Amino acid sequence: MTTADPTSPRPRTMDVYRQWWLHDARWYQGVAKRFGHTVANEINAEALHYVAVQVGKRIARQFGGRPAANLEELRCRYDACAEWMFPGELRDGATAVLPGGEIELTMRQNFAVTMVRMAGSLDGYACPCTDIHAGWSEGLGVDLTRNCATACLRNGDPACRLLMGIGGQA
Repeated sequence: MTTADPTSPRPRTMDVYRQWWLHDARWYQGVAKRFGHTVANEINAEALHYVAVQVGKRIARQFGGRPAANLEELRCRYDACAEWMFPGELRDGATAVLPGGEIELTMRQNFAVTMVRMAGSLDGYACPCTDIHAGWSEGLGVDLTRNCATACLRNGDPACRLLMGIGGQA
């Protein structure tokens, strides 16, 4: 067994993550090529939903398992979910509570779209954002009354804009 040269630079954590994300994009491309984009998008959305539920549960535990006291606290929990799945170094986004009581997520840059574009898979790719938000909400114990994208970087819009209407909290 050989060991790494201790004098050679170690990869930074973000460099390792980027390799895995590039793997994911290439994996998506391989599934799309063999089985079609519909299947690749469905599997991608299912996997991301699962991960999002786990992240939502983690954040709920960090907040003591109690429901959010108000929409601002819930917004902060969604921000924490986003940070666990998509570190701030790889995205430019924020959430806001809108006057009508919905929570809006705005994403001006997202590494996932960049990586899918780099892998040559942007045509036919369907963003799984609403599946991710549904997973976060499930993990946080929140019922969504609305979960939709009103703009998307993938479609050439300057930012993704996603709306979440909040029902009750379980």
